[in-house]
Amino acid sequence: MISIVVPLFNEENNILYLLDEVQANLKEKYKYEIILVNDSSTDNTLDVIKSIKNLNIKIISNSSNKGQSYSILRGIKLASFENILTIDGDGQNDPADIVKLVNFYLKNKNIKLVGGIRIKRKDSLKKIISSRIANFIRSRFLNDNCNDTGCSLKVFNKKIFLTLPYFDGIHRFLPALFRGFGHETAFIDVNHRKRKYGISKYGTFNRLFKGIRDMWHVYKILKKNNQSL
Repeated sequence: MISIVVPLFNEENNILYLLDEVQANLKEKYKYEIILVNDSSTDNTLDVIKSIKNLNIKIISNSSNKGQSYSILRGIKLASFENILTIDGDGQNDPADIVKLVNFYLKNKNIKLVGGIRIKRKDSLKKIISSRIANFIRSRFLNDNCNDTGCSLKVFNKKIFLTLPYFDGIHRFLPALFRGFGHETAFIDVNHRKRKYGISKYGTFNRLFKGIRDMWHVYKILKKNNQSL
């Protein structure tokens, strides 16, 4: 049983393709629900998802743009199941990898988070290089044993997530927080795809400085709770 949380901001042209793929890959494999969180999109995303006729889909709409972490938090709070899977709404994560991650997660009861590691990333060279540098620094500073914490494709335990101290940006530091609070994690290579429509919503420059600030915040959280890094 899985609750799939999909944060959305201006993905009117991508979301229906993504949902078709998710449902095709999960058909008859698991009992699941899909929670779509519209982060106050300025395009027709909300109208598109409201037109979907599917009992497995829940829709939440933020009154203002709150960001990806807040949207994921709202989706998880509404989730019916204890197994949470997050996936981006832009279609770059491959829904075919969902079964691989979930199967591994369900078979290894001691592991509380399984994250995807994007191979052969289909992003700009600037974004790939900046991401690799950030991942290298973060992984060694927080000892999270993860080479790609920015991959949104993750499956994890709902109860544990809701016990973590929330902050804007938490979705990028789940491996460090789960591991730092004593829970086992694992990582699996996953596919990565080019966007069909639209552009990335995150600037490299802004994400760099926010990432440094958030990394220091996570470090202080773990130290405060007497966790070893």
